[in-house]
Amino acid sequence: MNAKQIADIIILVLLLVLVIALIGLILYIRKKTRAFSRKVFGTPDLAEGLKQAGIRDTERPRSVSAMTGLLAPKIKADFPEMNPPEMINRAKNVLLSYLRGVTERNKACLQEGNSELKNQLENHIANLDAQGLKERFDNPYIHRAEISDYRQDKGRSVITFQAALECIHTIKNSDGKIVKGNAELKYQTRYNVEMIYIQDRDIVENELDGAIAVNCPNCGAPLSMRGAKKCRYCGAPVIEVNMYAWSFSSVEEVL
Repeated sequence: MNAKQIADIIILVLLLVLVIALIGLILYIRKKTRAFSRKVFGTPDLAEGLKQAGIRDTERPRSVSAMTGLLAPKIKADFPEMNPPEMINRAKNVLLSYLRGVTERNKACLQEGNSELKNQLENHIANLDAQGLKERFDNPYIHRAEISDYRQDKGRSVITFQAALECIHTIKNSDGKIVKGNAELKYQTRYNVEMIYIQDRDIVENELDGAIAVNCPNCGAPLSMRGAKKCRYCGAPVIEVNMYAWSFSSVEEVL
């Protein structure tokens, strides 16, 4: 046996050892993967486990920023006539009616809201129409809604509500093909709904806010104090007016 034959045999042996090592590594990785999948997903098939995890994720409601317990007393201190649970329910109804307006492509579905919110819905529908798209929110359900923020700034007060929404969300093109979403799986997401109150128009910078500036129902004088209970000019009570001065101004998805 000459040197070349010996070298060829050595190369073949090394290749065989390498193949055996690769096979052993593949089997080891497969064993570990199956063990991991069985432990995490309850099935040795990782692909099936990931699929099941994805389906389970569509069943899990999104968490919300729940600050109602902390912020409700502050809101009540400024506006004693406010009923936070009632306002939360109103915010939920506004969100559902907004989504119904998108689905039915009809801004008249919006139950309440100022001109800014109505324009937002109208623009949303117009943008979809311009692209030849149809967006649907079928079987919408709100798991939870809370007050997530309350702030006062330059003549306005703003309450932000956050809701965990579940629905079947799809966007179809002009051919009826789904380009976003899934008609078979639930979609879990969050929405912010803002409610605004403007009592001093003189110092509000953005007049497009669309909230109602409050005037005394008796003498017509402007009410410049947040949550004023009576007119400082004629003494007439304005608590009832304050309640209706709040208006919903925006609906935004929180990704």
